[in-house]
Amino acid sequence: MIKENATRPFAASDALRQLTAADWARFGADQIAYIRPIIVDGQAVVAIHAADGTQIGAAPDTGLATAAILQHEMLPVLVH
Repeated sequence: MIKENATRPFAASDALRQLTAADWARFGADQIAYIRPIIVDGQAVVAIHAADGTQIGAAPDTGLATAAILQHEMLPVLVH
C-alpha cells in the first residue's frame, strides 16, 4: 500500500501515474470506466474514460454514458 506523507501529499497519485498498461490490467482496469462532463464543439457532453484516463467515448448525457459502459460489460465507477 502506498502511504502519503506530509512532505509529499501527492505521492500516491504520482505513483499511480507511473503504472504501466500491464499494471492496470492486473487490477482489472480494463473492466472499469468513469464519466466526466466536457465541452465538445461548444456543447456539454459526458466523456467516458477507461480507468487509466484514456477517453474511450462520449455521450450526450450521464444516463446514456452509463448505459454505454454497461453495454460494453464494464463497471461504471464514481471518481471525485
